[in-house]
Amino acid sequence: MITAFDARFDVGPGYLNTPSVGVPPRHVVDAVRAWVDDWATGAVSAPAMDAPVDATREAFAALTGFPTTGVAVGSVVSGLLGPVAASFPAGTRVLTAAGEFTSVSFPFAACGHEVTEVPVAEVGARAAEHEVVAVSVAQSADGALVDLEALRASGAFVVLDATQSLGWLPADLSWADVVVAGGYKWLLSPRGCAWAAYSGRALERTTPSAAGWYAGEDRWSTVYGLPLRLAGTARRLDVSPAWSSFVGAAVALPWLAGLDRSAVHAHGVGLATRLRTALDLPPSPSPIVSVPGDPQRLLDAGVRCAARAGAIRVGFHLHNTDADVDLVLDALR
Repeated sequence: MITAFDARFDVGPGYLNTPSVGVPPRHVVDAVRAWVDDWATGAVSAPAMDAPVDATREAFAALTGFPTTGVAVGSVVSGLLGPVAASFPAGTRVLTAAGEFTSVSFPFAACGHEVTEVPVAEVGARAAEHEVVAVSVAQSADGALVDLEALRASGAFVVLDATQSLGWLPADLSWADVVVAGGYKWLLSPRGCAWAAYSGRALERTTPSAAGWYAGEDRWSTVYGLPLRLAGTARRLDVSPAWSSFVGAAVALPWLAGLDRSAVHAHGVGLATRLRTALDLPPSPSPIVSVPGDPQRLLDAGVRCAARAGAIRVGFHLHNTDADVDLVLDALR
């Protein structure tokens, strides 16, 4: 058990795989278990599930800088990006990072757009040459950060995937057109919950092609029959939520939004910096570290990590300590 940021984590030393699957604090686990117990006894109320879903909407807005009315809920990043990609005419010039996570690039490629890949360090400088930029704030494979200020100044329609940054990077993203994130990594929520925040022009152009009853202005009066009566806010892009996932997220996201974000950032990046320095790796302002080598050496030493892009990927979040850095160094030495 580890206590960090006034929360208890049941995970032991050596878990450095948050970029794959985040480990929740005990109070998030307790909320999900309580819901499962209610489910088992028939005590779950469908209308009562609106409250936790909307609590996550408010917390996501706080984490990104968007108004709550601009946030829609879903289950996965690609599902939320599909309607956005489809809102542009085929052949639109779209810029992305080379090696970008495909939940970001595939929706645009599948819609017949002209998608160009450049190194992530060049995305900001090349953005103005394209109509749309779709890129992760932090790259999944190695944690490299895109130049947000350059994107902001580019004038392009900017779509950001914050899945690998939201929860540790204290950045105002409210200037972007669309910001999406999955909850099961750095946001420490169950898999099956995701969010998208939309600017005014993004909302205006995006057709709610996946609309169902949950996208209605009054959810419980749009269960049956026409005419179409969708919400006037970003809720019209909602996808009916996975309740058990959002119950956990309704505890995790408000808690994360209430933490000292500078302290969270300094904690994870500080541990990553210590590892990079010891291994003579280039500096980076990211808690995700890509280490050349075979991950089996770390796995054999009890370090949970992942193989990504031909290297070992580790990530440092709230529950990690200097002992985790030492485990990696001992295994590699």
